[in-house]
Amino acid sequence: MTDDSDDIRATESGNVTLERDDGVGRVTLDRPDAYNSLDAATARDLRAAVVELAEDDAVRCLVLGGNGPAFCSGADLGSFEGDASDRKRLDSVATPLHKAVETLATAKKPTVTAVAGVAAGGGLGLALAADVVLAHEDARFEFTYTRIGLSGDGGSTWFLPRLLGYRRAREFALLDEPISAEEAAAEGLATEAVPADEFEARVDEVAKQFADGPTRAYANIKRLLARSEDRDLPAQLAAEKDTITRLSSSADYATGYEAFFGDGEPEFEGR
Repeated sequence: MTDDSDDIRATESGNVTLERDDGVGRVTLDRPDAYNSLDAATARDLRAAVVELAEDDAVRCLVLGGNGPAFCSGADLGSFEGDASDRKRLDSVATPLHKAVETLATAKKPTVTAVAGVAAGGGLGLALAADVVLAHEDARFEFTYTRIGLSGDGGSTWFLPRLLGYRRAREFALLDEPISAEEAAAEGLATEAVPADEFEARVDEVAKQFADGPTRAYANIKRLLARSEDRDLPAQLAAEKDTITRLSSSADYATGYEAFFGDGEPEFEGR
């Protein structure tokens, strides 16, 4: 566990920043002139930053965003050659990107992506990996891979059919037509579309709600939901019973129970 005091620093590449403040950990892609595209160094630093905050018990909500006009435009194709020699270059970006995506999706705490501008290519999967996806009114979600004859990474082909449904996912990926923030919220790709003048405040509001909440309960809810697709109903019911009875021994349950029958709001400590 690390000290939860206000702490902002840049990673080794200088293209990713980390911030800790009052239980909220923020990772920000910071290559605005390159639309927050991912070269190998940036992808490695993104992975390291996301993993660091996910494993920090003092961080009770993890927020990922981008600085400038884009959330993340995917791999930095300007550093590629456009031929078979790019196999290693693609791997050098995809491997750390996939670890970041997996960590966002499975972290034992709530995760939020603040999507302003384009989320395209590998940035699409990165945007969709979080528990809550807040889309700036000007955000747009793009597949883009078919434009250069590629097939998708960053978890996009896993998230899309689960969020959009199989038929709509195929339409979106194969026709490669952008989805706006409002459409994304209506179709389940994003949690909500947020007006420009409310965006930063809404991200802060959601992050604080999660950081002040029952972290262990959140973690177990995420795990139950994730495993539900692999279980039949009796198995899921058994898992629910085991989980809820185990959580009855937690400090947050005692706090919540006392507040429920009292007059105040619970002050959860995430344990």
